[in-house]
Amino acid sequence: MNILNKNPVVVDELALWQQFKNGNSRAFEKLMEKYGRLLFAYGHKYSQDSAFVKACIQALFLELWQKRDTLNDTVVVKAYLLASLHRHMHRALENKRWQSGTPLDCVDHFSVEFSVQESLVEDESSRCVVDRIKFLIGQLPKRQQEVVYLKFFQGLDRDHISEVMSIAPQSVSNLLQAAIKQLKAQWKADFFVVSLIHLLG
Repeated sequence: MNILNKNPVVVDELALWQQFKNGNSRAFEKLMEKYGRLLFAYGHKYSQDSAFVKACIQALFLELWQKRDTLNDTVVVKAYLLASLHRHMHRALENKRWQSGTPLDCVDHFSVEFSVQESLVEDESSRCVVDRIKFLIGQLPKRQQEVVYLKFFQGLDRDHISEVMSIAPQSVSNLLQAAIKQLKAQWKADFFVVSLIHLLG
């Protein structure tokens, strides 16, 4: 039975992956439709060159289709695709750097675009809080920004973040702890300054 024909709207992710591995072109299209925008948003955090990011995504999906018989049967698809794009962009940027002989924007230039639904920031005070959080995240070192993005924006666990970033799980924990510590410290400092101004005012 083809589950894609049975239920074209809600499809189990792992079953979709199995269908794709078995050569089902419709399953492959659904994977691209489901994760294309996510991959583009993730790649765009490394490079502002949209054409370059799209080319890397296309190369990734082409490689997946060509090598589908050798891929693991069970994967966490989101983490696997993010990790694969990460590697593709690294290789592509290194090739460009080698060919040109000049420094290029590298994948360490990660930048989180913090956004929330407009309905959550209708009042001015909430908007100020959101803007401040966005600013504080932007002050973190790039690797810490990426860990925060993958953990809190994409909902990946430590092992999957480790896979995406090609670092040890303990390194993920260390980066996340350092990021949270810095965010908390800066937030407390901001609160102290605001409180002091009110007391002296």
